[in-house]
Amino acid sequence: MVWRSILRGHVRITTTVGGQVIDKEVENYTDEEFEKIEEQERALATLTMALSPDIPQGFREYTSTKDLWEVLIEVYEGNVDMKESRQDMLRQKFNMFNYILGESLEAQLQRFTTLTTDMNISGIYLTKSEINKMLLNALPRSWDMYVVVIKKTKDLNRLTLAETMAIIKACDIDDK
Repeated sequence: MVWRSILRGHVRITTTVGGQVIDKEVENYTDEEFEKIEEQERALATLTMALSPDIPQGFREYTSTKDLWEVLIEVYEGNVDMKESRQDMLRQKFNMFNYILGESLEAQLQRFTTLTTDMNISGIYLTKSEINKMLLNALPRSWDMYVVVIKKTKDLNRLTLAETMAIIKACDIDDK
């Protein structure tokens, strides 16, 4: 319902009088026309209620689901330059991803998962091999033996990130 309202845009019920298109009086709406208006209002209410309280009240001035959606996209996803800058920043973070001294394995894996998810959302798609190699290479030096074994025995082109992380966690449990 919400997505249809976004795609359709603002619903305007009109009639033709003397060759001129004018807004139809509410008293003359058909049941089908009322349904269209109510669907639009439910969609706008749903989208508005989904907004976090910290989102500026200025967005509340939009009266059509499509208009509100478009302004939210523009503000939070940005224009082409902003998207490119975000992609560049994410690529740089990926290329510099490394173990942080004192960080737990679980925290490092979570940080890596968040980074790769953000990259996918931003339209940056890497091969399974690139992702797996980066994760393995970012593990602490104490993991060097495990990393070599994993690289030699596993097909990093086929393993998903979840499978690679499961292997790493299994090695961590075996080590303890």
